[in-house]
Amino acid sequence: MSRELVVETEGLKKIYKLGKVDVVALDGVDLKIYRGEYISIMGPSGSGKTTLFNMIGGLDKPTEGTVYIDGVDISKLDSYELAWLRNRKIGYIFQTFNLIPTLTALENVMLPMIFAGVPREERFKKAKELLETVGLGDRLHHRPMELSGGQQQRVAVARALANDPSIILADEPTGNLDLKTGRQIIDLLKDLNLKRKVTVIAATHDLKMIDVSDRILWIRDGKIEREEERGAVRVRVGEIEIGGEQENKT
Repeated sequence: MSRELVVETEGLKKIYKLGKVDVVALDGVDLKIYRGEYISIMGPSGSGKTTLFNMIGGLDKPTEGTVYIDGVDISKLDSYELAWLRNRKIGYIFQTFNLIPTLTALENVMLPMIFAGVPREERFKKAKELLETVGLGDRLHHRPMELSGGQQQRVAVARALANDPSIILADEPTGNLDLKTGRQIIDLLKDLNLKRKVTVIAATHDLKMIDVSDRILWIRDGKIEREEERGAVRVRVGEIEIGGEQENKT
């Protein structure tokens, strides 16, 4: 049985102008991501991870190349169609949580459903269930400042699931968390990936992501340097062993 493509990019380039200097953030990226996969995009700071994340999520436009979501060239969508796609098909999780500070956890999770036109009673019920799913059933009416970093990220995960997206894009989802809490968020995302069959694409430098990923895409200088299945990558203390070669990470 052939696998179903959910994300595809062809010849993706992004060039930023800094004064008279062209900075190449992405340099001809081709990739295919299939429904239900858990993908980690890894690389050093400035490698192009977040730029690629933004292109896939329709948050920025490429200088050249094409992004397809479920076979649709998103560059062909008008602003209304693109907003619909971002609201219904993609859930976003950010390193800085991006919760609205004046809203409770419940209200933050309900917000995307307001834009999707979900009736209030249904919004309330679903948001409550999602917060219970991520272990925050007793924090429904707490505002972000009353929650720990890990709890705020759990609210962000619940919010990302509000409209039953087929794709979750997570940009450094453990970047502001301690090791234990980061591991909990990674395990939560993997659990949701398995149970809900949602495709997870994480831009990260967190090596713990390797444990739960189906594939790892290593990006450097705006290019996919290599692509590997999880079984080909073995994590050791202070280094990564890949196909018999070692990369020092200390």
